[in-house]
Amino acid sequence: MAAAGSASWQPQEEGLKEICGLLEQQISPSSSADKSQIWQQLQHYSQFPDFNNYLAFILARAEGKSVEIRQAAGLLLKNNLRTAYKMMSPAHQQYIKSELLPCLGAADKHIRSTVGTIISVVVQQGGILGWPELLQAFINCLDSNDLNHMEGAMDALSKICEDIPQVLDSDVPGLAERPINIFLPQLFQFFQSPHASLRKLSLGSVNQYIMLMPSALYASVDKYLHGLFGLANDPAAEVRKLVCAAFVQLIEVRPSVLEPHMKNVIEYMLQVNKDTDDEVALEACEFWSAYCDAQLPPEILREYLPRLIPILLSNMAYADDDESLAEAEEDESLPDRDQDLKPRFHTSRFHGSEDAEDDDDDSFNVWNLRKCSAAALDVLSNVFGDEILPTLMPIIQAKLAATGDEAWKDREAAVLALGAVGEGCINGLYPHLSEIVAFLIPLLDDKFPLIRSISCWTLSRFSKYIVQDSGHQKGYEQFDAALMGLLRRILDTNKRVQEAACSAFATLEEEAAEELAPRLEVILHHLMCAFAKYQRRNLRIVYDAIGTLADAVGGELNQPVYLEILMPPLIAKWHQFPNSDKDLFPLLECFTSIAQALGTGFTQFAQPVFQRCINIIQTQQLAKVDPVSAGVQYDKEFIVCSLDLLSGLTEGLGSGIESLVSQSNLRDLLLQCCMDDASDVRQSAFALLGDLARVCPVHLHPRLSEFLDIAAKQLNTPKLKETISVANNACWAIGELAIKVRKEISPIVMTVISCLVPILQHAEGLNKSLVENSAITLGRLAWVCPDLVSPHMEHFMQSWCIALSMIRDDIEKEDAFRGLCAMVRANPSGALSSLVFMCKAIASWHEIRSEELHNEVCQVLHGYKQMLRNGAWDQCMSALEPPVKDKLSKYQV
Repeated sequence: MAAAGSASWQPQEEGLKEICGLLEQQISPSSSADKSQIWQQLQHYSQFPDFNNYLAFILARAEGKSVEIRQAAGLLLKNNLRTAYKMMSPAHQQYIKSELLPCLGAADKHIRSTVGTIISVVVQQGGILGWPELLQAFINCLDSNDLNHMEGAMDALSKICEDIPQVLDSDVPGLAERPINIFLPQLFQFFQSPHASLRKLSLGSVNQYIMLMPSALYASVDKYLHGLFGLANDPAAEVRKLVCAAFVQLIEVRPSVLEPHMKNVIEYMLQVNKDTDDEVALEACEFWSAYCDAQLPPEILREYLPRLIPILLSNMAYADDDESLAEAEEDESLPDRDQDLKPRFHTSRFHGSEDAEDDDDDSFNVWNLRKCSAAALDVLSNVFGDEILPTLMPIIQAKLAATGDEAWKDREAAVLALGAVGEGCINGLYPHLSEIVAFLIPLLDDKFPLIRSISCWTLSRFSKYIVQDSGHQKGYEQFDAALMGLLRRILDTNKRVQEAACSAFATLEEEAAEELAPRLEVILHHLMCAFAKYQRRNLRIVYDAIGTLADAVGGELNQPVYLEILMPPLIAKWHQFPNSDKDLFPLLECFTSIAQALGTGFTQFAQPVFQRCINIIQTQQLAKVDPVSAGVQYDKEFIVCSLDLLSGLTEGLGSGIESLVSQSNLRDLLLQCCMDDASDVRQSAFALLGDLARVCPVHLHPRLSEFLDIAAKQLNTPKLKETISVANNACWAIGELAIKVRKEISPIVMTVISCLVPILQHAEGLNKSLVENSAITLGRLAWVCPDLVSPHMEHFMQSWCIALSMIRDDIEKEDAFRGLCAMVRANPSGALSSLVFMCKAIASWHEIRSEELHNEVCQVLHGYKQMLRNGAWDQCMSALEPPVKDKLSKYQV
């Protein structure tokens, strides 16, 4: 019925003309018509049930129209089907499908390609079962020997393999075998086609199945490998690139398949790593890191290192078309354009043991052969260590010795190589460290900016050891020379060098920490000088360097002579930006570090900073509902940065922040932030809640029950893993509130305990910090409400004690053990079945600093010793390892 009905659909001449006219206006660059108006008109047509039939007709049959118009109809059809296919009447679906199939062999390549894309969307929406004729049409086209038909079908098939590979690897009712089993032999056959397009499409399609590895492919994997080796020297670069990609993917997911052929594969990869086509060489270069990550035996690769390392080094020199070469010519006085500013990501505050590692984010920069080769050398140095030095060092030395301007790229690559192996080969390089540093420092003043910038980076890779050695005279002189060298480069006239120097200096600061104190004045002068002359993009890095400096030297910074250099320029900048300027973010972060470092020394600057944070949060909360009256577009990052700065202020000023909080509406704003739908806003809000609970809980009091309810909700969510950092901070904040408000916490105690216990029981799958905070908060609740918590002890004692024994000694751990003792006093039998675990938790203390807690723990152990007669106590003791028993002897049992 549908088939007959669909054959009878015919377009109206009038409608056809109108739609074609609109499409023509839409794609014409010179058309004066308003594009958004055309788009609205097309959207209006989409309301008609047969609009998509028109588009299919134009794509398939409008022979008189230009290819561009037919293609535009096809692309619009694809987008419509994505959203509306399932709602269309079966007759219309059938009409569109019947128009698409004959176009697989269309004479024009662009039409074929558009049809392939649409077919893939229809299969995504309706499945293979919904289009039984499709597979047969593919088979007929692939067998046809007509290039257009073979290419059209292959193009559509490859798109299905790319978008939804699993569809072809599933059982289809009415088919004797899975579709992929039917197509594989044909795909392998095309590996040998005289047409490069068919070789490329067929190989690309099979490669999509490496991850899924259907049984049909696994069974014919030798045939696949034979095909890959057959294509290894294909004249088409795109095919060689796919061969490399196949080997890289195989080694990542199915290394066992390659193992018997590994030597041949490595030989091939060495050859294509020098391919004249950079993209092929880049794909080949990915192989070395993948090999090392696959945990394959290093022996096989070891014998090739003398051939591999020179290739990597020669590929590490800048290519002539590298965009960095043009950038390096830019003068510092040229203002940055908006597109030069890489997106910045502020990491919300996180209370706990494992702060997210912030790796320098290179995703903004283009990945290329140079970077990939350096990354491969880095990985190899970590696997083979000093073994690579005998091959590597002579090449590095030869390149460094190359004189003349034309050899600067070789010299630069040698410095990059030295930095790349700076971690993995440190044992072998360490004895020569002072020579290496002595060699790098003059390069900081090289006439080529990219040599200056790479020397900054390489020096920073050794900064840990430069700082380590600064204890003796010669080492200190070297540390000082490195420090001063980087400071000079921070004031370079080249933007690229400024950026590298600031980042390198921040690394050195982290390593050197309080060692920087004697040079603080010089450092601050240089940083503030940079602050005055940098353009927007690099200014962000100066903020970072100032913030890192404050974190590194802490209270040392709190001296009038330093504050006079540091604060006036920052405060001037602070007044310069309106509340809606995103350049405010890094400045807010910078102030956060300074406030924490200065402690009460920040008091003189605190009031305007506090007030501005409140204003920003207020404006943004208004902008969220009414951007017009707020006068700004909503951007949650303003709220996150302001909350985090308020946390820094609270941490720095301690109870000194109380007067500011009492005169503001922070409490109500904070409660709103704790209920925000964005998890990073909630994360920072609960961090601030915990910080405020420590220093001025009285100001949270009027809305205490609301804060507690909303915090408890964060722990009771099916999506815990997705919002783990929010749960972590909320959990910590509940514990901080508990020890301040004591019994007033009781209404939510059981709700929270019922959320914490599952976290402790499934600890291995969760973030370490959340488990630690859960254990501490459970202990704090038990300490303030032992009568509520102790009746349930046997449900959680074992997993709780395991978690407690992983926590390092600190005040929070003391609180948790106060809870342990309080519960045992209230319900001694509740811990009997977990006594061994409790003893291990007690033995995890290095030393309990609080005498009172030490005595309480002694009483608990003695109580059990007296309670367990007839050898039961000795039996418990004999279940403990000797080191644990030794630790318990401190408690006289």
